[in-house]
Amino acid sequence: MKNLVYVLMTFLVLTSCSQEANKSRIVEDFNNDWKFKLINNNKASTIDFDDADWKKLNVPHDWSIELGYSKENTAASTGFVQGGIGWYRKNFKLTSKDKNKLFSILFDGVYNNSKVWINGHLLGERPNGYSSFSYNLTNYLNFDGKDNVIAVKVDRTAYADSRWYTGSGIYRKVQLIKTSPLHIAQWGVKITTPKVSKEFAEVSITSKLKNSKNESLENVTLKYAIIDNNGLKVGESIAELNNSLSNITTIKVNNPKLWGVQSPNMYSLNVEVFQNEKLIDATTEKFGIRTFRFDANNGFFLNGENLKIKGVNLHHDAGAVGTAVPKGIWEYRIDKLQSIGVNAVRMSHNPHSTELMEVCDEKGILVMAEAFDEWYVPKEKSKNYLGDNAAKGGIAKSYPVYFKEWAERDLKDLVLRDFNHPSVIMWSIGNEIEWTFPHYSKTYNDVNGKTGAQGYVNVPIYDEKLVKEAFDKNIDGNDPLATTAKQLVTWVKEVDLSRPVTAGSVLPSIGMASGYGTAVDVFGYNYRAADYDAAHKEYPDLKILGSENWGDYNEWKSINERDFVAGIFTWTGFAYLGEAGPWPRKGLNISFFDYAGFKTPRGHFFECLWITEPKVYMVTTPASESEFSFSEKDGWKYEMQYTPAPVWKMLRKWEWYKTNSKWKYNNNEKIIVQTYTNCEEAELFLNGTSLGKQKLADFSETDNIIKWLVPYTAGELKVVGYNNGVEVEEYELNTTSNVSNIVIEATQTELDSDGYDVTIITAKLLDDEGNLVVDKDQEIEFKISGDVKNLGVDNGWEMNVQPHKSNKIVTHNGKAILILQSNKSKGSVEIEVISNNISSNKLKVEIN
Repeated sequence: MKNLVYVLMTFLVLTSCSQEANKSRIVEDFNNDWKFKLINNNKASTIDFDDADWKKLNVPHDWSIELGYSKENTAASTGFVQGGIGWYRKNFKLTSKDKNKLFSILFDGVYNNSKVWINGHLLGERPNGYSSFSYNLTNYLNFDGKDNVIAVKVDRTAYADSRWYTGSGIYRKVQLIKTSPLHIAQWGVKITTPKVSKEFAEVSITSKLKNSKNESLENVTLKYAIIDNNGLKVGESIAELNNSLSNITTIKVNNPKLWGVQSPNMYSLNVEVFQNEKLIDATTEKFGIRTFRFDANNGFFLNGENLKIKGVNLHHDAGAVGTAVPKGIWEYRIDKLQSIGVNAVRMSHNPHSTELMEVCDEKGILVMAEAFDEWYVPKEKSKNYLGDNAAKGGIAKSYPVYFKEWAERDLKDLVLRDFNHPSVIMWSIGNEIEWTFPHYSKTYNDVNGKTGAQGYVNVPIYDEKLVKEAFDKNIDGNDPLATTAKQLVTWVKEVDLSRPVTAGSVLPSIGMASGYGTAVDVFGYNYRAADYDAAHKEYPDLKILGSENWGDYNEWKSINERDFVAGIFTWTGFAYLGEAGPWPRKGLNISFFDYAGFKTPRGHFFECLWITEPKVYMVTTPASESEFSFSEKDGWKYEMQYTPAPVWKMLRKWEWYKTNSKWKYNNNEKIIVQTYTNCEEAELFLNGTSLGKQKLADFSETDNIIKWLVPYTAGELKVVGYNNGVEVEEYELNTTSNVSNIVIEATQTELDSDGYDVTIITAKLLDDEGNLVVDKDQEIEFKISGDVKNLGVDNGWEMNVQPHKSNKIVTHNGKAILILQSNKSKGSVEIEVISNNISSNKLKVEIN
């Protein structure tokens, strides 16, 4: 009873503080009631511009995905979508009570080259489309109920400005923030945990205030309180500022609950600012208590325990919604990744949304937060990327033009914004920057005595003296890449000394000789598994990470067998738009999950590598089409089969083996059956007859795939997994007939009426026996009744260029999805799918 009373009293105190804090600082959701139009008219910045015919919408908003795919005025590199110039306008009113307050607007991300006006006054511009940024509105606002107009111009005319899909517009959230003139600065609270043990943790807090109107700094006090997940106060402190705008304090937390990949425990830090005992500002920061380190010999440690990083690269788009991604979709995607054993994400190759960062904190995902794909020299977007439209959508307005002016601010803003996320374990300053400095490739080729492949095939020589001599011949003076890297690292460490800095290097042997590799704390190796041993021998103190790797068994094997390599980040976790072509190949499905979130064969395979729960999975391929072949004399052999692809694709490893998730072929046709498993043995049955049992260990030195050559006979193909001779798991494929039924299911059937919550409806085509029919795709229509927003439909296929903003879609492999988002009204929503006179079950979703 005493504990209950204490909890209730604490809740009342915290609620009272929260209500009082709300009076001093208000963070308003500013996403609703915008107007938008694709128009090139600078008069749209003025307060009295006529926008009556503009489209009404809420942000986040990505106009590129909304317009759909097109061959005209688009580029393969950015996903065959249109850019252009778009304007956003929003009206709002303020009362006279707010005249003494400070107002700012915070944009989480606008792609790109944005300019912002308030009531006709230009506030500023931000070329980088991934940076979060804010402006002070105060001096130009109207009060007493008069109109205020925010206008945002987005110039995305350079539609070929990237190597992947970027999206266009205000594609992340917007907030209006009201504070006192003397207030906690934006991203002004930094939290670290320098000392952690089972008994206690030291939480170090650095706070920075901003004095916008030269207010008196006398009698200013900061009050800190640390609250655990149960709402209990576990630490507190009071600090007098003594006419200063900054404060550093330490709070001790006893018996801390650590943040980790298995138990992502979070704490909240309440910071209150008092002047003359009156509350003038308050904010809350979430954080985690944890320690981590990288070791040159033993890899990565989290909370004192050795942990192999099992990571994926992620771009910031999410299929049908483009880059305007609700938090619920990120939760769905991270859950999918964790289900196959993923414990880390590299944010490729730019700052990602705050929602995704929050999800990684909440679910226990380690993060490499990355700043840049290019520095001041752009990467080539060749005709293989751009097609015939290369000249029209060039790079004149892409980021390298602005790098020298904006890099410091963009980099430091990333570090400041994401500083308190316990998930972030390193900052990356760049990805494969060497490609933009030709003397690196030339040196590599000189040392190897070969040209052309630029390191994707040949094994570099780790002889620093030899490499340095060749490097010096190819450059006049100091290396600009290494010089820039050192400057970027310096800027990071001016903000954060608690985390290492890394970079994804594609020519690490040259980088170690040039000074690039020694500029960072952990050197990331992109597609350089062949380098690990030589690099560790030549540079025994070097901390090595697989920062970008093929989703290939031997890539994982090469890391898993070497303690000194901290881990892997495979390419990629989810399929992404762009970096593809020719039409209609809009993106690359070289991932563990496709655009719709359906697990790919590669995803099933890596699940068998990364989880311990017994699993078997099976795919099939006609022997005439497979990369595998079998003979009694030589056994199983593998030969690469090249498929049409962009010129950069020099190796087959980006693609997965040709496979089908079906058992339906011509009678007696020779079929290669591949089984992915983590079981010791697997046995294949065709219509109840055993075709033999095989040991996984017999395939572990090659590709870890158990294979059978089977003449096709219709019926049931089943594989059974065994551990210690005991059956532990099975999987089957059945010969299917025609589609006779459609089944739909939802990720959740209850949504919050907040205008953000989402559910994903999956439709599957089934035959009479309930088997998924993967070879008779057909158009389906989602019938939706009720107040809900259709965010888009998708089938997960990289060749799918159907409009996403539709109720209709042709399935792929017998499946498709619909993404629904709540509005702000409560009620019931009913969903049904119709196709070829077949109706699905009716699904009900309650919005509460």
